[in-house]
Amino acid sequence: MKQENSRSASYTVECEDYVHVVEFNPFESGTAESLIAYGGNNYVVVGTCRFQDEDTEVEGIQYKTLRVFHHGIRVDVIAWSPETRLDALSPQIRFCTAAADKKLRLFTSDLQENNGYKTLEGHSDYINDVVFSPKEGQEIASVSDDHTCRVWDLEGNLTTDFVLRSPGVSVGWHPEDAFKLMVAEKNGTIRFYDLVTHQAILSLTTDQTPLMSANWCLKNTFKVGAVAGNDWFIWDITRSSYPLDKRPVHADRARLFRWSRVNENLFATTGYPGKMTSQLLVHHLGHPQPILIGSAPVGSGLTWHRTLPLCAVGGDHKLFFWMTEM
Repeated sequence: MKQENSRSASYTVECEDYVHVVEFNPFESGTAESLIAYGGNNYVVVGTCRFQDEDTEVEGIQYKTLRVFHHGIRVDVIAWSPETRLDALSPQIRFCTAAADKKLRLFTSDLQENNGYKTLEGHSDYINDVVFSPKEGQEIASVSDDHTCRVWDLEGNLTTDFVLRSPGVSVGWHPEDAFKLMVAEKNGTIRFYDLVTHQAILSLTTDQTPLMSANWCLKNTFKVGAVAGNDWFIWDITRSSYPLDKRPVHADRARLFRWSRVNENLFATTGYPGKMTSQLLVHHLGHPQPILIGSAPVGSGLTWHRTLPLCAVGGDHKLFFWMTEM
């Protein structure tokens, strides 16, 4: 792999703490700025950003912290609710976190006086991924090392419980297919469950383990991507349960896979933190080599901007942003 296209981040934001996870809000929230949340050792910071690529009056990046939420324990996963709005008379911020104590916390805030969270308990092991139902945001799905995928209502009641054959690593809910849930397991299987009949209706498989991360493409419901071992995998679910394409990417094992939200051929993968400096690879299905190699000293988390081909990774007291030239 040619290293000369390895480059430092397009933009950075200084943070108070080590960043374990970072998430752009994937939903329209009613303002020109993008909402972003990141989690440290015991808090979640919610802020807005605007980039020069979308507004010529901005130099580089314009970042503003809206609120810091005390969390009390390391934050491992953050999921945004589609109910989050900044343009309402009384703004509403809503997101859910997963933490090392095996609990989910559902935060709701009006950015003024009303700030609270509800704890959702029931998982007996580490929670690896969380997602809101994408239309109304009235349910939350989570997957765990306890071999379950659970669906909760906003009161914290369990509404559905799928028993898995190995630890659940990723869960996906598509706005165009709200009655299906994608669940990826460490053993290399990705299943789609029908939320009405509670049956598995489709399964995909890798010939490699451990599967660490899978993602359902927002721009094309038939596309699913994942990383397992050192490779990335892409499926077309209308054609086969076996991958359409696979390629080795990270010598030190791959960690995360995320599709771009603006281009169905663009995706990013990260390697394991701390092994190498080159953590982030951006791939385009039309190119044999990664189109961008981003180097951050120790990176964690991976998220794409809602409307730009720009992705972010957390790190040591910093957020790193890479703009992809498409």
